[in-house]
Amino acid sequence: MPPYHWWRTVFFLIPAISVYTVLLGAASIASSLWDRRGRFAHGCARAWSWLILKTTGVTVEVDGLERLEPGRTYVFVANHQSHYDTPVVFSSLPYQLRIIAKASLATFPVLGWHLRRGGHLFVDRRHPDRTGILRRWRALVGEGLSLIIYAEGTRSPDGRIGRFKAGSFLLAIEAGLPVVPLAIVGTRAVMPKGRLRTEPGAVALIVHDPIAPPTIASPTVADARALASRVHDIVATTVAAHRSQSPLSAVGGRRVPSAGAL
Repeated sequence: MPPYHWWRTVFFLIPAISVYTVLLGAASIASSLWDRRGRFAHGCARAWSWLILKTTGVTVEVDGLERLEPGRTYVFVANHQSHYDTPVVFSSLPYQLRIIAKASLATFPVLGWHLRRGGHLFVDRRHPDRTGILRRWRALVGEGLSLIIYAEGTRSPDGRIGRFKAGSFLLAIEAGLPVVPLAIVGTRAVMPKGRLRTEPGAVALIVHDPIAPPTIASPTVADARALASRVHDIVATTVAAHRSQSPLSAVGGRRVPSAGAL
């Protein structure tokens, strides 16, 4: 790969993204003084995502948005290939999104403050409080907010789709929320795990049909694993089918509109 991209990343992209993060993060945090539901903060997150993609030279094609019902609450489940997955998802989906993040992110300056004040969920993976998480989750659902989950738990080091963890699916079943599989294709070529360099590229986001959770009075881990396996197979099959193709020619999607506050 051309060394130009390393220099471009270090001396242009990182400073530019830092400026976006500080300015929009500050606006997001300040908005929490009057917007307790975090909707303005979400608009800042969408603008931040759009600016990052635009600055890097990443184009996104989206396929399948017509499968979703506008205004409905969903649990979006995606594969995780790169730091660029989040900008792709936030800039592409016209829903008020909240993430479930690892607790350590809450300590990051600006980013952690934005996530906490914007109503996102934090999970201590060593000591997860499922009852507390479900309570906060239901509060978000009551406000019409959707969730985005990277069910592998971390970014893939080699592009392969790892096993989807069952915990989030158990919460989805208990909350009675439809699960939407998302397949993200191409972000690893933009910035794979462990590399301090970004490159322009074409990315595809494929939105699959929502899956209604099973109606079970007392769902078990086995029920959650079955749903996780079903969603994993859908996402992994889609990513594998597109791996040898260009995302822009492989899907019949539409170009993402400019991000704006919802």
